[in-house]
Order: sequence, then structure tokens, then C-alpha cells
Amino acid sequence: MIEIKDAQREQSADIAQLIMMAMTDDCCLHFCGVGYGLSDFRRMMTMLVEREDTQYSYRNTLVAMDDDRLVGIAVCYDGGRLHELRRTFIQAAMEYIGKDHTGMDDETQAGELYLDSLAVVPAYRRQGIAQRLLNATKERAERMGLPCVGLLVDKGNPAGEALYASVGFRYANDSQWGGHPMKHLVLKT
Repeated sequence: MIEIKDAQREQSADIAQLIMMAMTDDCCLHFCGVGYGLSDFRRMMTMLVEREDTQYSYRNTLVAMDDDRLVGIAVCYDGGRLHELRRTFIQAAMEYIGKDHTGMDDETQAGELYLDSLAVVPAYRRQGIAQRLLNATKERAERMGLPCVGLLVDKGNPAGEALYASVGFRYANDSQWGGHPMKHLVLKT
């Protein structure tokens, strides 16, 4: 039976791998400087998940567990804390992937619980796990007193957009992130 729980620090490597799956290899490589690759990005992401002061922190992560196997993640944080939480990413990017991201566009704002990453291990897809993670994210927003959950979905990902729509997300506006045209979707709490 699948259980949705708060993540633990010792799950950081598995969480980082699933964040990268959600981002796609092309997007991860877009963030890397010349001469850096996916293994460098993975090391950086694992370190960021292990910490408590980043948007990718295990503290901001819900996990789907099948007994002791991590099979899905939802990484979400208060959009009002984006700049504070992103500082560590910017510093790590210079060290681990050789690129300065200080001018990165904002992907969220105050007033929403931002769903940064959602991923389910391929063998566990189409079992309702992503929907359960989305519902748990909405419950977290309600507990935090935030009026909505927001996310970005790649315009080339209609299956993802359909999943989000199935739990109530609605189009808010167009955006750009990671070199891709995106849609900003919102779910009211």
C-alpha cells in the first residue's frame, strides 16, 4: 500500500534523482555551464535536497512510499520564500555546475504554495500516486494558510497538463522556465 509522508534526509539521493526526472535531462543540461553534465547536476541536487535552506530541501518534499521504497515525490514551498531559498541554489550552481544563475526569472510568487517538482517512478505510474501527491500538496497549502497551489507545466506536456486539470488546476498565465515555454496553473485551496 502506498503511503504519502514527509521526506527524510536519508532519502536525498532518491529525491534528487526524481527531481531531475521531473525536470528532464535537457532542462538539467540547460542549467549546466560548459564542460559540466548530468552527474555534476545530480551531485549538486543531492546536496541541495540534504540541506534545510533550499527550495529543493527534503523538508519541502512529500514522498510516496511503497513499504521502504520511495516511488514518488512532490517538492513544494511557500512562493513568498523563493528568493531566500534560491540563494543556496545560485551559490551551488557556481560551484557544482559552473554557471551563474543570479538573473534567473521568478517561477513563483507570494500567495501560493509552489509545486516545484512532481515525479513518480515509471513502474508505479498510472496508479493514482501523482494525484495523491497533488492532493497532499493541496492539504499542505491549506495547513500553511496559503490560498492556492501553483505550478509550471511545459507547453509540450499535454499529459501533465491533463493530470493537473483532473485534480482542479486551472490556467493562470504563460511563463518561461529552464529554456521552455510553460503554463502557470493554479489550484485554489
